[in-house]
Amino acid sequence: MSRYRFLAFLSLDPSGQGEPDRLYPCGSHDLMIWCCRLDEPAVRKLFSASIYRDDELPLHPGDAGVLATLEVLDDEATSFLGPGQRITLWNGRECGHGVVSRRVFTAWAR
Repeated sequence: MSRYRFLAFLSLDPSGQGEPDRLYPCGSHDLMIWCCRLDEPAVRKLFSASIYRDDELPLHPGDAGVLATLEVLDDEATSFLGPGQRITLWNGRECGHGVVSRRVFTAWAR
């Protein structure tokens, strides 16, 4: 499988009343990406992803407009993710959203 990286602006929904704030450490696989296919919007897919904030802090509920790198290990990633693509963040339920800024083509390792 191929590895793809994308820059995106992410926002997490605030915690619901009585719910504890859940932190998502940098590089965590706790959040997944749900989106539609770029050329066929009726087709949707859930992707496992590693999400890295540029400041390396954890993501937490209520974060808004956070710049992050999404790392996806899936050969279909470029059919679903691209500049301007809106995404939903998923942790067993919808917990946030974002928009892809661009694909990252540089050599990058964590």
